[in-house]
Amino acid sequence: MKEIRLVADSSADVRSAGDHEIFVAPLKISTKDMSFTDDEALDVGAMVDHLSKYKGRSGTSCPNTEDWIAAFGGAERVIVCTITSNLSGSYNSACLAKAEYEAGDPERRVYVIDSLSTGPECALILRKLSELIDEGLEYEEIIDVINEYKASTGLLFMLKSMNNLANNGRVSHLAASVAKVIGISAIGKASDVGTLEMLHKCLGEARALATMFSELKEAGLRCGRVSIAHCQNEAAANKLSDMILKELPDCEVEIHTLGGLCSFYAERGGLLVGFEKR
Repeated sequence: MKEIRLVADSSADVRSAGDHEIFVAPLKISTKDMSFTDDEALDVGAMVDHLSKYKGRSGTSCPNTEDWIAAFGGAERVIVCTITSNLSGSYNSACLAKAEYEAGDPERRVYVIDSLSTGPECALILRKLSELIDEGLEYEEIIDVINEYKASTGLLFMLKSMNNLANNGRVSHLAASVAKVIGISAIGKASDVGTLEMLHKCLGEARALATMFSELKEAGLRCGRVSIAHCQNEAAANKLSDMILKELPDCEVEIHTLGGLCSFYAERGGLLVGFEKR
């Protein structure tokens, strides 16, 4: 069986899954006077601090085809996971790279997964892929199984600011105005088509976390994996983890920090939660 290489853009915020390395094509965050590459060298905290004080325009750019092909690394079997195509050009860029890469060698195969999500949900997909490889499934079998698995995962978010989302056209300025009120957090989810769907506005972090937990249960969380990622808000991540494990002790919860791209959009205090539905 040919070795399978796992590749993702940097929105997944992981560099390994199980015993498998994740090869990453980085996105970029830029302002008028600075550019940040979302790779292992990025000081995410310094970037967030800089952006919180910056008043000009900022934006992001996806990996180009050369970035993707470099991440493919000459492997004959590649599986790629990208941020949702409805919020980024990363998926389309990966598909262009796939076409060019396969044209150069008829033995090469690349499968590109549009996660319809980002961050911790992508991390769950990559972890599942690593397990399927370890189980010895063939390349085509893995693709079939992961598409079924992807339908059983979800993403919720809690945001205290949506300025960067609004300024880059990811949500309306009207929706973003909710989070400009001091003490208000917006709760939402990744929709079935990979857009951001707002669900609640909550006064106070405690209420926001309780609402998020309620939404997790409503979405089907029972005993699966939960990946909580935060932007400079570990305390909130731990509180949500405690809520989950107290009522749903069979869940497997992990907590980690967001990388550059997801921190840019989640902003300081934000949480993203990927989970398995049961």
